[in-house]
Amino acid sequence: MKKHLLLLLTVTLFLTQCKSKKSVSGHHNTVKQKLEREYKKYKGVRYRYGGTTSKGFDCSGYVQRVYNEVFNINLPRTTKAMMKTGKKISKKNLKTGDLVFFHPTRKYYHVGIYMGNGIFMHASTSKGVTKSRLDLPYWKHSYVTARRILK
Repeated sequence: MKKHLLLLLTVTLFLTQCKSKKSVSGHHNTVKQKLEREYKKYKGVRYRYGGTTSKGFDCSGYVQRVYNEVFNINLPRTTKAMMKTGKKISKKNLKTGDLVFFHPTRKYYHVGIYMGNGIFMHASTSKGVTKSRLDLPYWKHSYVTARRILK
């Protein structure tokens, strides 16, 4: 009887741990899946300075739209104002949904949303809404900081 009870307790504990691990990774996958759906929805939409709609986005307009539609979070309109929002995090601690910031020219800042595995989505001046790798020399050289908005 004690062996059966011990076995039942062990199996119950094991299943409980499996469920809790699933919910943690499930949350991450949910965020990633939602962002992927949003990316597919706007992929290729042209760049438009000051743009905030599917007729054309600038980088902060795209990020603002995605955060509002996916997370129901209202971000500031400009990249510089977004850089002051949330919590500053290191590049090595990036998580899906974090904002990544760049200073590619003396005049402009740029923002995108980290998607995991070294990739971020953004509204590019040359390609419109697209994904890019953080380790490409252009982005690596102009990387400034990252901010975590999601808890």
